[in-house]
Amino acid sequence: MRVLALDIGEVRIGIAATDASGTIACPVRVLSASEVLGQAKSFRRILEDYEPELLVCGCPKTLSGTDGPQSRRVMGQARTIAQACGLPLEFVDERLSSAEAKRILRQEGYSEKSMRGRVDMVAASLFLQTWLDMHDGKGGSDG
Repeated sequence: MRVLALDIGEVRIGIAATDASGTIACPVRVLSASEVLGQAKSFRRILEDYEPELLVCGCPKTLSGTDGPQSRRVMGQARTIAQACGLPLEFVDERLSSAEAKRILRQEGYSEKSMRGRVDMVAASLFLQTWLDMHDGKGGSDG
């Protein structure tokens, strides 16, 4: 099962996808939030290329594990995107995924400026891999 993950920010949305077997998460691209929310051609092309069966979105919980205003905004936008794409939706805790993505990119030699466009898609791939590992590569909670 192929899964697409979105790291929804106010300005940018990082996109990651699983490989064809649904076991490995890989960064795909970063698009503006308006492109994804507006179902722009650039986002539709990603949907066509990857043909996902499920959408997984990161939910930015507080450090104490509760939903705050930001998580409610993200969950609302995720539901809108999933409905427009006709895909089932699941959420995964994305706490600290952006910090981990920045750490990885720093280790690879990226400067703060050059990593700006990459952090979101790397973060999406990190929480998608966590989701996959939790589901044992079965691609869904039923699966």
